[in-house]
Amino acid sequence: MDLDFVRKLIKPAETKVVMLVIDGLGGLPRESDNLTELEAANTPNLDSLASRGICGLQQPVCTGITPGSGPGHLGIFGYDPVKYQVGRGVLAALGIGFDLLPDDVAARGNFCTIDKNGNVLDRRAGRISTEKNEELCGLLRNIELPDVDVFVETVKEHRLLLVLRGEGLSGGIIDTDPQMVGKKPLQLKPLSSEAEKTVNLVGKFLGQASEILADHYPANMVLLRGFSKKPSWPTFEEAFGLKSAAIAAYPMYRGLAKLLGMNILETGTPIKDEFTTLENNWDDYDFFYLHVKKTDSAGEDGDFNRKIAVIEETDGEIPRLLNLNPDVIIVTGDHSTPSLMKAHSWHPVPVLLYSKYCRVDKVDHFGECACITGGLGSRLPAVDIMLLALANAKRLEKFGA
Repeated sequence: MDLDFVRKLIKPAETKVVMLVIDGLGGLPRESDNLTELEAANTPNLDSLASRGICGLQQPVCTGITPGSGPGHLGIFGYDPVKYQVGRGVLAALGIGFDLLPDDVAARGNFCTIDKNGNVLDRRAGRISTEKNEELCGLLRNIELPDVDVFVETVKEHRLLLVLRGEGLSGGIIDTDPQMVGKKPLQLKPLSSEAEKTVNLVGKFLGQASEILADHYPANMVLLRGFSKKPSWPTFEEAFGLKSAAIAAYPMYRGLAKLLGMNILETGTPIKDEFTTLENNWDDYDFFYLHVKKTDSAGEDGDFNRKIAVIEETDGEIPRLLNLNPDVIIVTGDHSTPSLMKAHSWHPVPVLLYSKYCRVDKVDHFGECACITGGLGSRLPAVDIMLLALANAKRLEKFGA
């Protein structure tokens, strides 16, 4: 989607849009009853909304491509994720309020568990507590590197942030995270000659980190991914004319929203707290992004039933959303995270759009098999979702004479 083209069609209106993103929503069927997590969940409120709206499956990036959380969100926010690329490091930094300078290089880290041979046993170190993370980050702050400042900050649970600040740095580095257990961390490699200095510095950091963490099992090593510098993009309001707010408990998603110029609303971690934040700020914004994280965490842990429970908990809050009477409601995920795969996947994601102007289809259950027959189709490009939201919110002018 061409943001400059869309910008010329934007018109003001007194309408409100809510985008509920249930992270990792899509799944795969279990063998016992051939139902996905979403299909097996008891979701009377989402089913009712689906019966009064229009449904389909959306493709976050393109067919066969497994998206990370950043590209998955950028697509549904209307930013072509192939054109607008950013590393997880920048999103982690912005998410915790780190003052990232234009030439800083940021990387997101995981405390992980490695065996005596250097193979990764657990990419998340058993999801250590945030308090333990803070203790370990305090130790890593003792690392000194030549000609650069080193910042190590706690993000949440097993996640940390590494920032290098100095001259001549580059984010063009291959991740060290192998994305699977039983493998050694990947070797640091530059993607261009400009990144060789940074690779050398990161290598020294990891060498010292290995020594410092050696006796801190299960968090006895660090994996790094998403090396990047902060990009300069059109804000969400510049692109779509919407005064926007983000309600997200996890730092990475707040970081992405902040990168797009959304206002970050403080909220609690429980899903009910996020809906309370929505209610308390309803009069102040045109667009609300509300993010539910723990569906994705359950999927990555391979916990089918826990993912069902999070979906059902979210469904229980839907009447509170409906009571606010938004003009447009979108419910979808940023990607699929099937519990059977314990990872993100390439599968299209269920999407539901509700407004008084949509053409209601025959879908009466919000699930993968039902949505594949819906009026939005089985391969809706994610970047089209914002166009549909704007159109249904009466915020787009007619194109052409």
